[in-house]
Amino acid sequence: MSSPKTSEPTAAETATTAEPTPETQSAGGETQVDGAAEPSNGSGLQEPEYDVEVKLADLQADPNNPLFSAKSFEELQLSPELLKGIRAMNFSKPSKIQEKALPLLLLNPPMNMIAQSQSGTGKTAAFSLNILSRLDLNNISPQALVLAPSRELARQILGVIELMGGQMPGLKVAAAIPNPKRRSDRIDAHVIVGTPGTVMDMIRRKNIDPRNLKVLVLDEADNMLDQQGMGDQSKRVKQLVPRNLQIVLFSATFPAKVIQFAHQFAPNANVLTLAADDLTIEGIKQLYVDVNADQDKYATLLKFYELMTQASSIIFVNSRRVAEELEQRMTAEGHKVAQLTGALDGQQRDEVIDRFRRGEAKVLIATNVIARGIDVQTVTMVINYDVPVTVEGRPDPETYLHRIGRTGRFGRVGVALTFVHDKRSWQNLNEIATHFNTELHLVDTGDWDAVEQMISKIVKSGRAGKSTKEMTGMDS
Repeated sequence: MSSPKTSEPTAAETATTAEPTPETQSAGGETQVDGAAEPSNGSGLQEPEYDVEVKLADLQADPNNPLFSAKSFEELQLSPELLKGIRAMNFSKPSKIQEKALPLLLLNPPMNMIAQSQSGTGKTAAFSLNILSRLDLNNISPQALVLAPSRELARQILGVIELMGGQMPGLKVAAAIPNPKRRSDRIDAHVIVGTPGTVMDMIRRKNIDPRNLKVLVLDEADNMLDQQGMGDQSKRVKQLVPRNLQIVLFSATFPAKVIQFAHQFAPNANVLTLAADDLTIEGIKQLYVDVNADQDKYATLLKFYELMTQASSIIFVNSRRVAEELEQRMTAEGHKVAQLTGALDGQQRDEVIDRFRRGEAKVLIATNVIARGIDVQTVTMVINYDVPVTVEGRPDPETYLHRIGRTGRFGRVGVALTFVHDKRSWQNLNEIATHFNTELHLVDTGDWDAVEQMISKIVKSGRAGKSTKEMTGMDS
């Protein structure tokens, strides 16, 4: 068995402002609603048995009370319209994180929450359901505000809220993302989803009236609170909204350096965390390929192209320059790919991600701009062309986790393949594997027929229940 841990390699729709940016079709062939979960999605699919740990802000609260766990959506006493919206998304019962989070989110008087939830486990639906349950539809003014680190994620969240609230008469949802053509437009909607810089700018310009806001949500909260520019903007937004609103922070990871800030941002919060052993995703088969030198990476990447187009795939790189070079070279050789980086303007980025969702481009080359939160149901393979590193050049486990989380959604099986080409990239990947206490399996590209057979078997299996040994023939 080969593993990095044990062997050395052979070598706003509505406004504009400067945003700090980190760098479809359903499986059945139906077009996926932008941002919305595929209709076959939901907890009826296999879901890893995450151990959700709950820390209650009120020490007098009784965690054995039925209020603190919901085995069905009907137990939550939701409106008939919301129950219809949940059924429209084909959620049969709450996922593990929803089971614990929703009863606490829906408490009255409302309480703050800090929740760690793996990608693809229904966190967007959880905070969306809380938001929709608190709206007064007779009052067309902003009552809930969701902040996301990228326009792509903001648009996706908006799509989920629209779908879930589709049976609520008169519901208005709007995006606040950079759009120079609508810089001065006022937003009158019940729910606003946007990026922190644009929202901050619009509140200051009085294009968003925050006085009736009841809920403030930060999705991918660790990323926003940790980034200097975005963290400052998020804090300023908080200063501009009512002090007594409910604050909800969701993210797949909360590094130690961020968690203290999160508690300051959302004081006296109920806290939901995952056990440390649950911080890698069961349904994702994590592999790596060892190439002799940097110049061999591209040739090896091309060998995987046919496998990448069996459904949809994302190639993650660490710089805009590499993304542009890969797109140009692959396109020149007749391969159908698209690239998405922060260098594109807002409309271009929207067009690219929409083409990818519709399946018009099967392979997307991207920087970390879409590493977080983007949910395209048909993604079955993620390739780390570059091992993710921080701005200081150190291995970045959180970004690795978010990247590979773009596949294996809701218990589906996915493949995460990482390239190493020298001692430094191998050391970085080894540190990431050690961080998560996970084993990455070496792909032997010397027998390409076996590689194709193995990965095709994983992609086509459609179930997360099989072990790596069953899927790959390797000892797990």
